[in-house]
Amino acid sequence: MRLPEITCLLGISRPTLYRLIQTGQFPTAIKQGRTSAWRRSAVMAYLNRI
Repeated sequence: MRLPEITCLLGISRPTLYRLIQTGQFPTAIKQGRTSAWRRSAVMAYLNRI
């Protein structure tokens, strides 16, 4: 999943998402060249935890 999808799905801003990543509450991104993406399964696992 890409950043805009995640922020829309969670209803949070980009800075909030990066804050969650820095504190270890949200999974880190996988770099694909210059872009970042998250595994859908990791995002769904996060949603199930909250």
